[in-house]
Amino acid sequence: MTAMVSTDRLLAFAAMSFLLIVVPGPSVLFVIGRALAQGRRAALTTVAGNTAGAYVLVLAVAFGVGSIVERSVLVFTALKLAGAAYLVYLGVRAWRGRGSLREAFAEDVSGAGSGPGGLRTFWEGFAVGVTNPKTIVFFAAVLPQFVDRAQGHVAAQMLLLGLVFNVIALASDAVWGLVAATARGWFARSPRRLSLVGGVGGLTMIGLGVTVAATGRKD
Repeated sequence: MTAMVSTDRLLAFAAMSFLLIVVPGPSVLFVIGRALAQGRRAALTTVAGNTAGAYVLVLAVAFGVGSIVERSVLVFTALKLAGAAYLVYLGVRAWRGRGSLREAFAEDVSGAGSGPGGLRTFWEGFAVGVTNPKTIVFFAAVLPQFVDRAQGHVAAQMLLLGLVFNVIALASDAVWGLVAATARGWFARSPRRLSLVGGVGGLTMIGLGVTVAATGRKD
């Protein structure tokens, strides 16, 4: 498969992907908010779900669905607003539950917090990843430009390039999450700090949802 995409194209796409990924967007800010509110395990689970959601977008673009989203203002707007509403919902929930963070932190340290909640966290991260407007536009408008159609196997080339993007995103988001979770440990020394960090995490997600809803379509 690698022979279908030249080294120059692969490196150029990786560089452009890196530039897009390192600038905090919906996915990064959501991971940070989740790390501050729930800790390292939740952050990394969110990253995994987020990455899976982003790769679904790659599959959609590779097999033609992405072009519909990119060309239809109605579909794009509906998807964007759905993602924004979900972020606001998660932010409100985190804000309302900020008072119980001390118990949640104790469970996170002891390992007692594992189980069904992890699966729910994964799917919440997935929902954010698959409705990320920045990623949708990048895959629909930029990804096809790096495909060498003369080599054939266009879908396979897109899948490979999308994999490169997601590996970079996985590493970057994990670093953001771990750094934020480490800062959460400092806050955990005081109940008031824990309440504060829960509020910050919730407000971050609410603000992010509002930002996503207000973000215009770039044609």
